[in-house]
Amino acid sequence: MAVTAVAGVGARPTPRLRRLEDERWLAMALLFPTALLLGLFIAYPFIEGVLLSLTSQRVGIPGKWVGLDNFVKVWNDSIFRTSVWNTFWYTAVTTVFKLALGLWLALLLNRHFRGKAIVRAFILLPFIIPTVLSTFAWKWMFDPTFSVINWALFHMGIITQRINWLGDPDLAMTSIIVVNIWRGVPFFAISLLAGLQTISPELNEAAAIDGARPWKRFWYVTWPLLLPVTMVVMLFSVIQTFADFQLVYVMTGGGPANATHLFATYAYQIGIGTGLLSEGAAISLAMFPFLFLIVVVQLLYIRRVETR
Repeated sequence: MAVTAVAGVGARPTPRLRRLEDERWLAMALLFPTALLLGLFIAYPFIEGVLLSLTSQRVGIPGKWVGLDNFVKVWNDSIFRTSVWNTFWYTAVTTVFKLALGLWLALLLNRHFRGKAIVRAFILLPFIIPTVLSTFAWKWMFDPTFSVINWALFHMGIITQRINWLGDPDLAMTSIIVVNIWRGVPFFAISLLAGLQTISPELNEAAAIDGARPWKRFWYVTWPLLLPVTMVVMLFSVIQTFADFQLVYVMTGGGPANATHLFATYAYQIGIGTGLLSEGAAISLAMFPFLFLIVVVQLLYIRRVETR
């Protein structure tokens, strides 16, 4: 009696299916949509920006090839050099304070107390609120006429006259640093809290039984285990802070007298505000080598920490 083979059973897979069974082909197929999006929205604009920075193009005026002239012109610009210093200072100070305050909050939130879930959700509010909306609120708080901060300081007897927070170059830079710290602390706190949750309590209990005090337990047990997570969080924070735009643009617009310009805000002012597209692109690209070097150093340190 002849046996009829069931359709599809025992049949050889098609060449396309055989390729998908290969892990290399499957990986390429899965990564292709992401690679396509990165190419369209990151690689292509970056290449266009590089080509634009090497020309003399303005709004409505086709440019000619000028090579590195835009970069030379930008570097000889005193406002650009101020922007470079401001960006490094702004990034360094805010990162240090966000790390210190975020770690402190993470250690507090890692304890057991009533309403812990509500407090954790409340901590995220500064990070959840849209940047422009929260920055406008801070701008009103720093307003010399209607400032609630001036009102509080006056009634506490600390000041006798209004402080123009955003009108003084030093105070304006301090103000945007304070706002960036306020906004960035929740990201550090929640991320470091997640790292603390992965550390076994038995390690600290064993150290306590051995007579180690809380500070010693933190420095020799908790901190080494939390360091890899901390470095990753700092890496993302540095990248985001170094290229910050919205907060500074809304609060000061780079003023007063160009005293609070960062890379991003000055590039926007030159490229969009004055129509010098090529010079604006050159300013934007000038931040790339600095940021690339910072990221490489941090990644190398992260790898070193993880392989200990």
